Amino acid sequence: MLKNRFFLMTVSILVAITLILTAAFVLWTFMDNKAETSGSEDSKPITTLEIKENTVIMKDIITNLAEPGSFIKISLAFELENKKAKVDFENLIDSRIKGTIIRTLSDMKAEQIQGSKGQDNLTNTLISKLNTHLNEGKIRRINITDFALE
Repeated sequence: MLKNRFFLMTVSILVAITLILTAAFVLWTFMDNKAETSGSEDSKPITTLEIKENTVIMKDIITNLAEPGSFIKISLAFELENKKAKVDFENLIDSRIKGTIIRTLSDMKAEQIQGSKGQDNLTNTLISKLNTHLNEGKIRRINITDFALE
């Protein structure tokens, strides 16, 4: 009886040690992969050359606003995630992109676009609407480079 109890206790201890070592190994592997991922290309700072290479400028969009007699003339710079996204964006610029921008602007009133908060609202709205058209990446940022409201 004593031998049987001793055997069960030894097996239990060995199973517990095995489970602890397996958990430690899994945790170590997970943390090591996380450290490698944080050092990947996605997390490194973007250079000014990369920003320039992945930026598309759209000049002089003129459209009426929602209020009668008011219009806007605006130029935008679209900073995209990568070169594939830029190519995808450029292929759609004259059809879907420009159409979406004009529709968005024509639904807005002058008060909604004025000031930095209004311009931030406009760019955030455009980013969310335009990103749905892109297959190969996303718009990272939109800068308003020229703005005239009448």
